[in-house]
Amino acid sequence: MNRRTALRSAGVLATVGLAGCVDAVEEHFQGSFQGIIPIEIHSEAERSHNIEIEAYDQQAGRQTYDQSYTVTPDQTVSPPHLEATTQSVRFVRYDGTDEEQADVREVSVTPETMLVSVRIHDDDLVIEVQRGDSDGEPTENETIDNETAGELEDESELPDNQTESDSDTNSDSGSDANSGSDTSSDSDSDS
Repeated sequence: MNRRTALRSAGVLATVGLAGCVDAVEEHFQGSFQGIIPIEIHSEAERSHNIEIEAYDQQAGRQTYDQSYTVTPDQTVSPPHLEATTQSVRFVRYDGTDEEQADVREVSVTPETMLVSVRIHDDDLVIEVQRGDSDGEPTENETIDNETAGELEDESELPDNQTESDSDTNSDSGSDANSGSDTSSDSDSDS
């Protein structure tokens, strides 16, 4: 075997070896390149509240996030960001005195989610999810609060004679401002 053949073989082996390393490095860092979803928590309450944040990746069946904070009045907290994957995020507000769960809210985030904003009140927990399209332009906001959670519970208890399209109409009107919540409560009392 001459020198030229030996050098050529060494070059081919080195190239093949590096290609395998590049694939392994790319696979290792793939999760980090997917993006992040910032979370902002602001307290508008008159006393301190404990907040617990948990996120679950439904496809992988694993918990991806678990943080707890004590938020004082008029304080804004920016916890570590969520991974920009499709997951379910649960926020639990505990009363500052007895450590009982006062409010529990659950929202879904996707890679298109741009921001999750949490506002704490003494008697409520409001979650706002800002979503964008694939270009990063904001397209919609979703707000979860006590009124929205109550309407969703009421819709699950609809009478059997009401059609599915009627329930969709009620849920669309319930997502409007305060006028929609009056309409859905009137329709519940009529039936």
